[in-house]
Amino acid sequence: MIDDLVRRAAGDDDVAVEELSEIADSAPARLTPHHGLMLDHDLLWPAKLYRAADEQTVRRVIERVDAGADRLSLNHLLLVLAHSGHPLAELALRRWASQPPPGAGELHVGPLDYAQEGGWTIDADGSRRELCGDVAYEWLLRAPAPGRAGDSPDRKTCPWCSSPLWVAAELDFGKQAVVTALWHTGWSGRLVVETCYFCACYATVFSEVTPDGGASWWPGNIAPAYLPKDEGPEEPPALLPVAGPRRPSPFRASAWSSGGSTLGGRPEWIQDADHPGCPGCGQRMDYLGLIGGSDIDAGEGAYYLHTHQPCGFTAVNYQQS
Repeated sequence: MIDDLVRRAAGDDDVAVEELSEIADSAPARLTPHHGLMLDHDLLWPAKLYRAADEQTVRRVIERVDAGADRLSLNHLLLVLAHSGHPLAELALRRWASQPPPGAGELHVGPLDYAQEGGWTIDADGSRRELCGDVAYEWLLRAPAPGRAGDSPDRKTCPWCSSPLWVAAELDFGKQAVVTALWHTGWSGRLVVETCYFCACYATVFSEVTPDGGASWWPGNIAPAYLPKDEGPEEPPALLPVAGPRRPSPFRASAWSSGGSTLGGRPEWIQDADHPGCPGCGQRMDYLGLIGGSDIDAGEGAYYLHTHQPCGFTAVNYQQS
């Protein structure tokens, strides 16, 4: 059945591509025996189909890159390697960072920057770091308990648009689901993710945070020139995400569907991967979860939440089609 889907997808059958993508999200290892056929048919997109690529597949992709590929194929091949996360893929991307492969000069980013698409990065000390966790839970939007952060009459407001700041998430690392989903962040205690519901749609908004639940607007945030003016304050959502059932796969977040908001796991990016650089050190920030617009107010787009524990920052950015 999967071989037939591969052949149909290679022939631009969108339904087959969707079915393969569903397998990649639910049980990526099921596609491993079929990667050779995918490469034979030049089926390189979506790159997430190669999440569970084995050594043989990764070697074939590396050989194609080293042999030279047109710009579109090179972009797709690098994405395949990033999504595989395989140690050989990591070594190749490191090598190409200093010895670019043929055609790399036409890419928009360097080869090693592609790692972020697969949810990992190389830190300044040269070590690999996973930006995402391997366990995910549904994030259910619920009315918050009385006394939550930001409930006081003198709520903090956004310095850019004067809207009340939005507490997008309150994470208690004393709860098992939070610890299990976000172990990769290194956090303990409480983590409050505070932002502007309106302005985060136009720029990444950073906050300084402490393990006792403290959160404050980072003074270094810079409003973009295209931020709408004079639209008046906007009331943020009254709902707060709470962990629900564990998802069967870390790849089951959805930026499109109702019920797709997810704690931990891997994000579904609407556009390119965008793990913000930490304002304190420049390293890529760890991913916390996704809140879909369809779960907030039946809207589109999604908010992506991040943190960097060593420097004490959170970030919220947004994508839409």
